[in-house]
Amino acid sequence: MQALSDALPSLEDQAYQRLRQALVEGVFVPGQKLSIRRIAAALGTSPMPARTALRRLAAERAVDVLPSGTATVPRLTRAAFAELGAIRASLEPLAVRLATPLIDAAARATLAEHLHAEHAARESGAPEDLLRADRGFLFALYRAADAPMLLGMIEAAWLRRGPHFWDARWLLIGRVPGAARHAEVLAAIEAGQGETAATLLREEIESTTAYLLERMRFADDPPAPEGAAALGPVDRPPARRRAGNLA
Repeated sequence: MQALSDALPSLEDQAYQRLRQALVEGVFVPGQKLSIRRIAAALGTSPMPARTALRRLAAERAVDVLPSGTATVPRLTRAAFAELGAIRASLEPLAVRLATPLIDAAARATLAEHLHAEHAARESGAPEDLLRADRGFLFALYRAADAPMLLGMIEAAWLRRGPHFWDARWLLIGRVPGAARHAEVLAAIEAGQGETAATLLREEIESTTAYLLERMRFADDPPAPEGAAALGPVDRPPARRRAGNLA
């Protein structure tokens, strides 16, 4: 009985893993409040496991904890989002490079399924499905690398990526389909060209980061105008020229 007890994760560990995965998947959006009471109710636990899980995530800087004990999902500054993109553009292509010689027929079939789901999501205009398929494709690659430390680092970056990409899901579904390079990545992997696949993924991460930096709002942006101020002035028609005025 003792061995069985030791093998089961504690309620605190389960709560932490569930919340961590939810952040990676973009279940929460930047700025959202995560009260201990509501998290505990959603997980079906007492407040203590939820409180411990939020504290662990705060230590990873995945959430901010207010003096009241309520946690919030941080909204990154522009510089922090750009740094996150640079970190991802270094770590994730490395995982692809390591994974390429290890991917077997079953793994290739799984990647092809995720790729098909991506195409279907774009065709149907379903941003939530697109994000799920995108995440499934990429993490199938990263897990195939058989590099646990690297996978942990990538997951830590996705704790910050997930909420922002969920917030930008309509921007992403409306982007030019050719911006996604996953089909090319898979073709390079099937040809055994790990360096090419890694380069393609790095280019995709960098271009997506630049795209969102142009179109999203970040924590250090000035407040957006509200109400009538958001209308802006109308364009006045040019003054009618007098006869003989060539200026």
